[in-house]
Amino acid sequence: MMTRKRFPNNCFYLRWLRSALLWFMNQFVPPTAELLHSTGEAQTAMHERAAQVTRSRFGQNVFVRAVVEISNFCRENCLYCGMRRSNRGLNRFRAKQEQLADLLIHHRPQSVTDVNIQAGEDPVAVREVALPLIRTLRQHTDLGISVCLGILDHGLYAQLKEAGATLYIMKFEMGSAEHYAELHAPGTLEKRTEHIKHLAATGWNLSSGFIAGLPDQTEEELVGNFSLAADLPLDGISVSPFISGDETPLSSAPLSDINLTLNCMAVLRLMRPDWIIPSISALNLADPGNGYRRGLRTGANLVTINLTPSEIRGDYLLYKRDRFIMTEERILAAIAAEGLIPFSQSLADFYRAKKLNGKHVDQPGAIVETESCSESL
Repeated sequence: MMTRKRFPNNCFYLRWLRSALLWFMNQFVPPTAELLHSTGEAQTAMHERAAQVTRSRFGQNVFVRAVVEISNFCRENCLYCGMRRSNRGLNRFRAKQEQLADLLIHHRPQSVTDVNIQAGEDPVAVREVALPLIRTLRQHTDLGISVCLGILDHGLYAQLKEAGATLYIMKFEMGSAEHYAELHAPGTLEKRTEHIKHLAATGWNLSSGFIAGLPDQTEEELVGNFSLAADLPLDGISVSPFISGDETPLSSAPLSDINLTLNCMAVLRLMRPDWIIPSISALNLADPGNGYRRGLRTGANLVTINLTPSEIRGDYLLYKRDRFIMTEERILAAIAAEGLIPFSQSLADFYRAKKLNGKHVDQPGAIVETESCSESL
């Protein structure tokens, strides 16, 4: 299991932290485990600096995306996911694309500029639900369209792009090939990263992500996630706290510390100031009632309203049966409470205007050496 080292929250350590982050932003080196386990004043300073970097790049704006979950069928068998194919007790569904189209065309919240179409790894749902839905949305709306549909054949990727989707979300989950295999994550890590690179090479914008605090995750493996993320052609990334999912072999494993997840988010923001980093609903499972807003204070610049019809979303079992659904009311309240505003520009338009493809942004401008420990990082 991962061990945590504790460090004194003193002036010397804060100065060391400033220097480490300055170097980290100007020339990528993997963060240290000490940085990822920062606590107290050092953690607060790092989070505040990450938020400042975000505001300097995006102002007070936060992208607002909807998500619709179109299928909980999955051919994979990840030990940490309740939708794994071995879960015979799960009621499986494929949504009706006509219902979703009507919802998104006529009844979506005004603040929504993009929609993410998400499913287990289910090629049938891609052909029968995702593709016709994307074509309909492209014909009747100006929504940016992203998809999170797992590993597919290259032909289906091409069809999705031709239909009008522009962003593919494919999380690499963990940067250790050995741990990846132990947890029965989809295919192999090598195959997954090959597909990420193929998608980028064929014109997709790419977002990925990893899980922080997995059972038996070593500090070396945790740090390795950042090296892999830096090497991939990404435009955005997410970090999920490990949640011991219902109806999984890991259901009794301990919940990961939300502070580790938030520290990872802050480091990623400092590592790539122009990346899109979401505050995800699982943060509220790790820190009920407060986690989501803490994500916004740690450099997140994307929020997601769940528009999956209520009659099916209870069976989209990523974590717990008792889901914390981020409704429009909750999302807008969280944004307003943090002094932020919904972005009028879509993610798709943002990516078209400035495609990063994982290149290092040559304008860090985020960490300032100071003599006073009271000044923020």
